Amino acid sequence: MSYTKKPLIGIIMGSSSDSRIMKDAAEVLDEFKIKHEDQIISAHRTPTRLEEYAKYAEKMGFKVIIAGAGGAAHLPGMIASHTVIPVVGVPILVYNDKQVRLENNTKFSAFGGLDSLLSISEMPTGSPVVAVGVNKAGNAGIYAMKILANEFPELKKKLIQYKSFQHNSVLKESEEMKKQGLSKFVSKKFK
Repeated sequence: MSYTKKPLIGIIMGSSSDSRIMKDAAEVLDEFKIKHEDQIISAHRTPTRLEEYAKYAEKMGFKVIIAGAGGAAHLPGMIASHTVIPVVGVPILVYNDKQVRLENNTKFSAFGGLDSLLSISEMPTGSPVVAVGVNKAGNAGIYAMKILANEFPELKKKLIQYKSFQHNSVLKESEEMKKQGLSKFVSKKFK
């Protein structure tokens, strides 16, 4: 079995508007050449489809499901209740066109994604879901890779290289800041 030929990770979301956030998980997995399958499954509007998907994911041999949802965010917990596959929940800040827009033209939710985070993280005992930060689908992708890396040593090596790259990037930026001074560094970096 190979993680580059057959999808081992399912990415699901409650609605098409969630795709703006969930694409970050797909991009991380794509960067590491990990096959994934992406679908829209609503816990509230398509509950029978949700149950069918859980059975399908097990039959297909998925190792991890990344589930993103906003508001009440029932999707991660509901999919976890139908499968033994680990579920990584991505709480999504609900963007509402009817809300007043902020100065930078961003739409916002009254709870800032906290409602989704709490819904995903407060699963009942016996039906856990791992929750990443609000809108942190990229982190969900990395976490899913860490789970796969237990089975695929070559993926583990890639993750070690990735961590090393991150480490070296911080050291390089720190040296640049030290040489230029903080003010000059900020003015060049964040124009």
